[in-house]
Amino acid sequence: MAVSALALQLHNVYSGYGEIEVLKDISIAVESNTIVAVLGANGAGKSTLLKTIFGIVRPTSGRILLQGDDVTQLPPIETLRRGVTYVPEGRSNFPGLTVHENLEMGAYIRNDKDAISADIETLYERFPILSEKRGELAGNLSGGQQQALEMGIALMLRPQLLLIDEPTLGLAPILVTEVFRAIQDIKADGATVVLVEQNARRALEVSDHAFVMELGRIRFQGAARELAANEEIIEAYLGER
Repeated sequence: MAVSALALQLHNVYSGYGEIEVLKDISIAVESNTIVAVLGANGAGKSTLLKTIFGIVRPTSGRILLQGDDVTQLPPIETLRRGVTYVPEGRSNFPGLTVHENLEMGAYIRNDKDAISADIETLYERFPILSEKRGELAGNLSGGQQQALEMGIALMLRPQLLLIDEPTLGLAPILVTEVFRAIQDIKADGATVVLVEQNARRALEVSDHAFVMELGRIRFQGAARELAANEEIIEAYLGER
């Protein structure tokens, strides 16, 4: 496969926190304009993987390539400028600003004012709850509404690669559906998505490819539909036998 067809590559990456090694010899390739699910039990290293890709956690060895360029040692702001956005698990908005102001803040490295306004309106269509709450303070929103807002903030940068950590955790079913629909829309817009998600069944349904992590290593990888039919994965992650 040509390098130009790959949005992201990790080659033999090790990383962690101080003396604690979390990722162990991770090698993955993510094709452009695909949705890739990263599955695994708590503590498998999924969140550390996203943080390492984004530059929050620095690899101790190995290489990370974005569109073929080595970004292994770049800080997060430079990764951001290369079109990568990261939506962490938990709340990360500006609670003292309104929903609309939060979305405007999401475009802070852009200067195309008219396009920013158009993108906000598009997000209001994708997430009707944000349109309804546009004048309310982000800190007054429910947890699910804040999660939708944080996805919106990330999308305001028009990412080429979107890293999302547990976007549906704790959400009401209607918001879960909206989030997965938005993820599919992002792909339709031409972006690539790497999705860490506990709802393995739904993640596999919307994904093209998937990786299953176990104790900091890749245990399984392949087409999402093939992994969804794998008996070991069904038993361990999909709750069936």
